[in-house]
Amino acid sequence: MGLNLEQKQAAVAEISAQVAQAQAIVVAEYRGLEVAAMTELRRKARGSGIYLRVLKNTLARRAVAATPFAGLSEKMVGPLAYGMSSDPVKVAKVLHDYARGNDKFVIKAGAMANFVMSPKDVAHLATMPSREELIAKLMATLQAPVAQFMRTLNEVPGRFVRTVAAVRDQKQQAA
Repeated sequence: MGLNLEQKQAAVAEISAQVAQAQAIVVAEYRGLEVAAMTELRRKARGSGIYLRVLKNTLARRAVAATPFAGLSEKMVGPLAYGMSSDPVKVAKVLHDYARGNDKFVIKAGAMANFVMSPKDVAHLATMPSREELIAKLMATLQAPVAQFMRTLNEVPGRFVRTVAAVRDQKQQAA
């Protein structure tokens, strides 16, 4: 049974809200995928904070029409699952990893603000480090000179203490 007008408007409003918060959208065809496999994918997506939904392409086109993801509407053909997230790498990783393990789940396209990605681009995005990993690397890089400077400053009094201890030990042996 189809959706009535109010249900369609509610679905478009819900998807539009998700698109407004999203940094990336990945579109994948799920033709022939079993319900249990799709449920597993939804569980993985929910655990990673990804909004994953299967919906009519006409409703999805309306939801992305006036957004930076509008270029993706020409790729919306066939039975598609839409994954959206505020972390572009996370959505690409989860869906790409699932597509590698299941040949009936095929990534068709992806989009970031004003940029439509091919399946190959989505795969490249999936291999990038996540936002948390990049922040950790940046913090380690920023912290390294400070930590080295502090070790250098601590070495001066440490060397002095070791010298005084060596002099004390020499006097004790001489006595």
